Amino acid sequence: MGILDRRKRVGVLSTLLASFFLGWAPILGKMAYAGGATPFTVVALRTAVAALLLWFIFLLLWRGEIPIGWKALLGCLGVGIVNGLGSLLYYSSLSRLNASRAALLNTLYPLWVVLFLFAAGQPLTMLTLLRLALSMTGTYLLTRAGPGELDWLGVTLMIASAAMYGWHLVLGQWVLADVPSRQATLYIVTAMACVVGLARGLQSQPVEPVAAAGWRAIIALGLTTALSRLAMFAGLEQLGGIETALTSLLELVISLLLAFLLLGERLSVGQSVGGVLLIISLALMTWDRNVRLAEGEDFASWEETTA
Repeated sequence: MGILDRRKRVGVLSTLLASFFLGWAPILGKMAYAGGATPFTVVALRTAVAALLLWFIFLLLWRGEIPIGWKALLGCLGVGIVNGLGSLLYYSSLSRLNASRAALLNTLYPLWVVLFLFAAGQPLTMLTLLRLALSMTGTYLLTRAGPGELDWLGVTLMIASAAMYGWHLVLGQWVLADVPSRQATLYIVTAMACVVGLARGLQSQPVEPVAAAGWRAIIALGLTTALSRLAMFAGLEQLGGIETALTSLLELVISLLLAFLLLGERLSVGQSVGGVLLIISLALMTWDRNVRLAEGEDFASWEETTA
């Protein structure tokens, strides 16, 4: 019990730390856009910075963890490809929405985790259905309220991004059953960098002029991406997909606070109500125990029992 409690504490601390770094993403992304960068350029450069930073750290401190088997490598590549495609959707959406609305819509990803695990065999409870109803209502209020004409393409892209992020957490849970989290992070982020770099290259356009402030934001995004992935996969290894997704509450609070302080964004009354409904839906997940893996249970063994 003591070992499980310690693993739980380490997992919670890791995911909280990951949420802190992830909460900066919409703010730094907006700052990079203000500096003249386009969405695909931001994604490609920030992920390249993150991958190069991780390789530098591994070569300096963790060289013995670089060798990896082919099966484990393929699993990491799969997670990285999904996360890379999700990143393209996220930053394309962010260029069309304000940071606050983007952060709130992105909190749908824990619900996608629940739905994906339900499709894999976990039960769907009445409480789960209630949370889904609250989330849909909150999303409706969030997208319908507020000044100005709503960019529905931006909303659709962010919802799709949340789905991809949720799927990458589920895939990551499977991969981490066999691969240490730190080693997995290196190859997942590297795969992300290849995917988004290829997408940027296929645009066949030179990199646009970016102001110094934009470059600082991109480099900061690269740093927070590397640190958030190291912490997130460490937490995912200990807690599982749904437990890890619960920490999106902290990510949301940080994003909204930073958007208020640094970007001067404000939520309308209707948007605030929608955001509260999303938060309540996520908070109810702590009581929805039937959709959570048993503490200390290995996901691979669970998968065998439900096959």
